[in-house]
Amino acid sequence: MVRFQRWFTPWVLVAPALAWLLVFSVWPSINTVRLSFTDAKPLGGNVDWVGARNYTDLIHDSQVWSALLNSVVYMVVCLPLLTVLPLLLAVLVERKLPGIAFFRTAYYVPVIASAVVVGLMWTWLLDDRGLINNVARALHILEHPLPFLTDRWLVVFSAISLTVWKGLGYYMIVYLAALANVRRELHEAAAMDGAGAVRRFFSVTVPGVRGTMFLVATLVSVAALRVFSELFILTAGKGGPGGQDTSLVMLIQQYTSGFFGDLGYGSALSVLLFLVTLVPMIVLARLNSRRAS
Repeated sequence: MVRFQRWFTPWVLVAPALAWLLVFSVWPSINTVRLSFTDAKPLGGNVDWVGARNYTDLIHDSQVWSALLNSVVYMVVCLPLLTVLPLLLAVLVERKLPGIAFFRTAYYVPVIASAVVVGLMWTWLLDDRGLINNVARALHILEHPLPFLTDRWLVVFSAISLTVWKGLGYYMIVYLAALANVRRELHEAAAMDGAGAVRRFFSVTVPGVRGTMFLVATLVSVAALRVFSELFILTAGKGGPGGQDTSLVMLIQQYTSGFFGDLGYGSALSVLLFLVTLVPMIVLARLNSRRAS
């Protein structure tokens, strides 16, 4: 069998994926940076170069700082919860017990559920006349309903609870794959040395999945900083009282939507979001490299 191999053979094989990457990822990113220095509009027309004016406006925009604070708080709270809780859940459902597949499936159902449907369900639960407030008042725990959907910070933490509930199953599956690679002999040896379940968890399980934990932490931090659906649905697209519960992605959507949107300012917001997202990624990468060394 004659084998034909040329220097360009590998490039021909990767050309479709490379073209897709360039057209739908690299070029839009470069164009977004370019637009951030202009006053571009959705309908086109004359596009003027405005320099760093959009970035100067960002610094003096109180709504941007409020959205940035919301996004950072979102990340700070979600990061430990969605890094640790799915691991504990994975340890619980890892064992081969009768009916354990049912619980694995039940925990994963929120992941595949539509974000809109789940958001509406939580809106009905958290409304002033929703299930939670009605039950709390029926049990005489509360005299007045808690403003889950109208208070500045309760809206944010309500959205965080929705994100954590919906993401538990996804990261649980990631940890289950990692736990399958932890050698059983290590657990048996630790048990023979008298280590209990808690000690084995910290001495064997956690070191065995440390790399996966950093991966999950990176995914969670990026997703939290890019939160949109939860806050948008819980606030009916209004960003809470006075628009104080918007995220950076919600601001981008607000400024760039419609016929008279400001693509230049929205692009500057997108660049800001990219730079903010880089921070936890770099920090986690440095911590992971130090652990590895």
